[in-house]
Amino acid sequence: MTDKATLTIGDKNYDLPILKGSTGPDVLDVRKLYADSDHFTFDPGFTSTASCESKITYIDGDAGILLHRGYPIDQLAEKSSFLEVCHLLLNGELPTAEEFTKFERNITYHTMLHAQFDSFFQGFRRDAHPMAVMTGAVGALSAFYADSLNVDDPKQREISAHRLIAKMPTIAARAFQYSQGRPFVTPRNELSYSENFLRMCFSVPAEDWVPNPVLTRAMDRIFILHADHEQNASTSTVRLAGSSGAHPFACIAAGIACLWGPSHGGANQEALEMLEEIGSVENIPAYVQGVKDRKYKLMGFGHRVYKNFDPRAKVMQKTCYEVLEQLGVNDPLLKVAMELEKVALSDQYFIDRKLYPNIDFYSGITLRAMGFPKEMFTVLFALARTVGWISQWKEMFEDPSRKIGRPRQLYTGATQRDYVTVEKRG
Repeated sequence: MTDKATLTIGDKNYDLPILKGSTGPDVLDVRKLYADSDHFTFDPGFTSTASCESKITYIDGDAGILLHRGYPIDQLAEKSSFLEVCHLLLNGELPTAEEFTKFERNITYHTMLHAQFDSFFQGFRRDAHPMAVMTGAVGALSAFYADSLNVDDPKQREISAHRLIAKMPTIAARAFQYSQGRPFVTPRNELSYSENFLRMCFSVPAEDWVPNPVLTRAMDRIFILHADHEQNASTSTVRLAGSSGAHPFACIAAGIACLWGPSHGGANQEALEMLEEIGSVENIPAYVQGVKDRKYKLMGFGHRVYKNFDPRAKVMQKTCYEVLEQLGVNDPLLKVAMELEKVALSDQYFIDRKLYPNIDFYSGITLRAMGFPKEMFTVLFALARTVGWISQWKEMFEDPSRKIGRPRQLYTGATQRDYVTVEKRG
C-alpha cells in the first residue's frame, strides 16, 4: 500500500501519495493537487520541489556526499578519467575495456569543427567575454550539424551527445585563443581529452608543445569534479528547454547562458577577485576582521548545498598543491590564498559557521597557476558540465512521463480593468 499524507483545506481532505527514492528525502506527489483542489503550491526557487525523477546524481548536503550513478566523487576523481565518467553519466555504467575504447574513439574523432565554423569566431570582438562566444558558438552548432537534430531518433541523440562532449573543448580553446590574439590550434587524435584541450589553449606555432602529466591530470580532475551536480539552475534550464522537444545544441546553449550568472558559475572567479582585493598577506587580518564585522563576504568558503564540507574540495585541494609544486609558481596572490586557507581552517569563527574552503576556492587558484585568466573559469565549468547537461537531457527525453515544463505563479497584480482612452486618463 502506498504511503500518503493528508492535506486539509477548509472542510476537505486531499490525499497526497508519498514517493520513496532509493535514498534521500521522501517526496509528496502534488501532481493532481490543482485538478482536485484548485490550489497551487508556492515554492520560489523550487528548493523544496522535486522537478523530476533521476538516476544520475545524488547529493546529501548535510553528510557531504556526492554520488554519480552511485559512485563517490572522490573515488572517481582519484581513480577514473573524465571520459570514463562521461560514459558513466551518459550510459549508467562504467565502461568495459572494449566499450571504453569505442567510446574514446567516438569522442576523439568528433573533436574537429566544420572548416567554415572557424570564420564564425571572427564575428565577435576580440575583447568579447569568452562566455559570450561560447553561448553563441554552441547554439550555432545546429547550423553545421543538422544531420543529428531529430530528437526522436535514439541514434541521432547519441551522435549529438558525442559531438557536444567532443567539440566543447575545441570551441572553448578557440574562444580563449581568439581573446588572446593567437591562432587556432587543430586537435590531434593521438592525445587524450585533457591533453588535447591544454594543447589547443597554450601551444603556439613558434615552438613545440610538450604535455605535462601533472597538469593533464589536474585538468582531468577539474573536469570530473564539475561534470554534474544534480538539478542546479543550469541543469534545470537544460531540462526545461528540452521539455519542449528542443534539440540538445539549443538546450546546452541555454545551460551555458544560465551558468554565466555570477551566482552560479562565477564563484571561483569571485574567489580570485576577493584575493586580488586583499592584495597581500599583510592585509589578511584586517580583511578577516571585516568579514566578522560583516563588511565583506568570504568568497570560496562554505557552500549553499554542502552544510559540513564539500566532498569535491579535498580532491581539489590536493590537485591545487600538486600543480603549485610542479610549476613552482611565485605568485603573491597564491601566497594570500594559502595564508587565508590556514586562517579559515584554524579560526573558531569560521569553524563554528562551517565556512571551510570549497571547490571554487581551490579551482580558481589552480586555474590561475595553470595560466588561465579568470574570464575563462566559467568556460571551463561549462566544458566540464556539458556531459552532465546532455546526460540529464537524455534522461528527461527518454522518460515516458515527460511533459513540457509549465511552472505556475502566485499572481499579485491588478485584477481585470477596462481600457480608458488616452484623453480620459487622469
